[in-house]
Amino acid sequence: MGKLKGLLRRIYRSLGGVSEGPLFLLRQGFWPGYERAEERSALTVATVYRCIKILSDSVASLPLEYQRLDGDVFRTDHRHPLAPLLEIEADTSVSAFDLKRRAIQQVLLDGNAYIVPVYSVEDMAITRLVLCSRGTVRHDTLLDRYIVSDPEQGLQGTYDESEVIHLKGLTQKPTDKTGYGVLAFAAKTAGIAVAGDKETLHRFSTGGTVRGFVTNEKSGVNIFNDYHDGELRNAATDLDSRLNNSGDNIVALPGRADFKQISLSSADMQFLESRKFTVLEICRFFGVHPSFVYSDTSSNYKSAEQANVAFLSHTLNPMLIEIENEFRRKLIPRELWPYRRIQFDRSGLYACDLETKAKYESTLLGMGYTVNELRRMNNRPAVNGGNEVMVSANLKTLNQIRQEGNQGGNLNGQEGNDDKETVA
Repeated sequence: MGKLKGLLRRIYRSLGGVSEGPLFLLRQGFWPGYERAEERSALTVATVYRCIKILSDSVASLPLEYQRLDGDVFRTDHRHPLAPLLEIEADTSVSAFDLKRRAIQQVLLDGNAYIVPVYSVEDMAITRLVLCSRGTVRHDTLLDRYIVSDPEQGLQGTYDESEVIHLKGLTQKPTDKTGYGVLAFAAKTAGIAVAGDKETLHRFSTGGTVRGFVTNEKSGVNIFNDYHDGELRNAATDLDSRLNNSGDNIVALPGRADFKQISLSSADMQFLESRKFTVLEICRFFGVHPSFVYSDTSSNYKSAEQANVAFLSHTLNPMLIEIENEFRRKLIPRELWPYRRIQFDRSGLYACDLETKAKYESTLLGMGYTVNELRRMNNRPAVNGGNEVMVSANLKTLNQIRQEGNQGGNLNGQEGNDDKETVA
């Protein structure tokens, strides 16, 4: 053990003083081929798998656009060299969708995702956005730099803090430069869920066989104790074999032998209630409503709508803002921050909810949007007369109502006089 500690200490010093230390590198999978059994077991839990998938897919499905200031509004610039990397292909054989999805998965599992922009030597134009493999990036807190060793992606060297896009999870201290994955905090809950799945498999595979003792009545003095004990052991072995292998439902016990159960049934253990509780606990850790993981919680349209709004505002939107801020900070020069930005198109969140989308567009039309602007948002061609701004005429000021009332009174008075003259 002392030699192993010495080896780790020498490796730690050769790395230049990595903040978390060698034991952290072991846990994070620093050496190639190392995988954490806890993570693989947790991903076999349906709730954990679904939470990670819905979060990563939701972020990846939103278009990430490069925008420039045009007058008073930001417009998407599809001609910029960065635009195709954000919208279509981030790296060789890696789509922009896959880059965003894998980055969010690494943040949820490992707590950190590192994206290295690669520039052309000829004109220094950005050509690739490379997502580093897991466990290939280390942060030096003393010099505030990243040490990358990723032969699979062709990256090797030391990068300044401004040269690496770093997406991180929850940190324990304000000064922490690395984050922690959700499973680092939900380890106990995920462990309970894994144990529940194993127990379910065991109970179904054995047909719900219970455990217990085989005994008999011992009254008075018996000089054949050893003989009787051996027979009881043989009877117990035979009983266990017949229950597990033969599939017999009714088994006769020899002589005066009796069976005393020591295991608890599923009802006694509140087994189903515990499994339902772990679903809610895992959803709390990931910030996902139980209805999104197909839990059998009672819900109606109103509660489902509120759950969707809470998911967008409290879970998804903070992740989007973090990505936008980090990409803008690392890919756009400081002097261009007021005039350039990288932002998600959040309108895709309502693409499949036609009723909400119709209400949203009607509201925009009443706020001063033109018909052609709304048609452009839906990739529709412009129409004649669609550039006129329309305003809702339902609301009127008190002065307008008084003027209309006065005009109406005058008209009524004139009509009355005309009638009198006609009668006369």
